[in-house]
Amino acid sequence: MELIIALIGGIALGIGIFYFFFKGNSKQQEEISETISQKLNEIMPNILSQANESLVRMADQKLGAESNKTRIDLENKRSEIERLVKVIQEDLKSSKKDLELSERERINSFSALKSSLDDYKKITEQLSVSTENLKKVLSNNQLRGQFGEQVAEDLLKMAGFVPGETYTRQESDNGSRPDFTIYFPDKTKINVDAKFPYSSLQKMTETDDADLRAKHMRQFETDVKEKIKQVTTREYINPEDRTVDFVILFIPNEMIFSFIYDKMPHIWQDAMQKKVVLAGPFSFTAILRMVKQAYENFRIQENIYKIVGHVQSVEKEFDKFSEEFDKVGIRIQQLQKQYSDVSTTRVNQMKRKIDLVKLEGGSAKESSLNDIVSIPEKSNSTSQGTLL
Repeated sequence: MELIIALIGGIALGIGIFYFFFKGNSKQQEEISETISQKLNEIMPNILSQANESLVRMADQKLGAESNKTRIDLENKRSEIERLVKVIQEDLKSSKKDLELSERERINSFSALKSSLDDYKKITEQLSVSTENLKKVLSNNQLRGQFGEQVAEDLLKMAGFVPGETYTRQESDNGSRPDFTIYFPDKTKINVDAKFPYSSLQKMTETDDADLRAKHMRQFETDVKEKIKQVTTREYINPEDRTVDFVILFIPNEMIFSFIYDKMPHIWQDAMQKKVVLAGPFSFTAILRMVKQAYENFRIQENIYKIVGHVQSVEKEFDKFSEEFDKVGIRIQQLQKQYSDVSTTRVNQMKRKIDLVKLEGGSAKESSLNDIVSIPEKSNSTSQGTLL
């Protein structure tokens, strides 16, 4: 390709030079032009053919190189695409597993939720029945009183009081006597009565009419005052009968007690002046705890008095023991002195006597020996005299 371009450039340069040197002779120019045209007509097809072949060859080379490069790029891209596809497939598999797990968990959660909803439905139905039954109970004065007494007794037992020992419950239906009597160790009594003023308060909460609400509110105050008045008789507060100088009026519903305490301060203040202590379930439990602790403290104090009495008895016995022990010591000293006398003076006297006995015994032995020796001599002399 470069050769063809150089050849064409050389021809163009030659034509230019020719026109430059023969520009004054037109005939020569025409002849030379014809000659050049003929030559060009002869060589141009070859030149164009070679140029075409060169262009085709160069194009083939260029296309081959580009095709090779493109193929390499395509191979690289295909490898990268395959890698990305594998990664995507793995991610899809992982995502599928997560989705399956999430779906199972969702199904399980829905099942648990459905089960919980069914349980809540049952509980709600039971609660509705219980609420209806409670409403029926609270609407009946006698059942409401029994409910209050049961709550009070449950709190007494929870506080550690024992029926028949530390408290008693009224067995008869006589409303002029306290429901419960709590006993201290010294038999001092605290009377407790359960009251449940509710009907007027219920009517007040169920109406939206302001006048009716005020009317029911006044009636509720009257009911509470009447309950307080009922426990101020001598059946409840009678120090001569060993009761404390107050009585506990137990209201078994904390909301009613709080309502009286918040909305009717003049009522509970008046009750305190009459020595009536209003107590809801929480405050009643606190009072029972304090009474129980006082009971324990009293019992501990009583035990301490008994221990002090025992210590005093031990002291008296110790004094007697000391006196007798001193006598024993005196006797031991006398025996010691007597023993010393016996072991020294008497023993020494006996030794001296024994020594004397030994001395006398030794003299007697020597005399006997001498006698025994002298007898044969006499016999010998006699026998000799006879022989002579």
